[in-house]
Amino acid sequence: MLNHYEAAFVLTPVLSEPQMKEAVDKFENLLTQNGGSILNREEWGLRKLAYPIQGKTTGFYALLQFDAEPAMIATLETEFRRDERVIRFLTTRLDKYAFEYAEKRRNNHLKKQEA
Repeated sequence: MLNHYEAAFVLTPVLSEPQMKEAVDKFENLLTQNGGSILNREEWGLRKLAYPIQGKTTGFYALLQFDAEPAMIATLETEFRRDERVIRFLTTRLDKYAFEYAEKRRNNHLKKQEA
């Protein structure tokens, strides 16, 4: 049974734009190759961190919303830990209310892009 998940992660600020996109692609491909399906991908760009992490005050923020088997989360988080480009991550299972909210947010975002 597939569950809805959201993974937010922060990449080190020393990456170039193509390197950052390649890192996000890596995690997206990991999910799809293991039976997951990507619902939404957002790259929020370089942002200031709330507090310094590993001496860095900024980082590239990214968000993946996806459906996957529960066992897949352990594999994904192991990859987050192994990749030195990732300085923080959080994976959350979305209940039906959070999933509905994420869907509304995604649809509103798409409408803004079309306008």
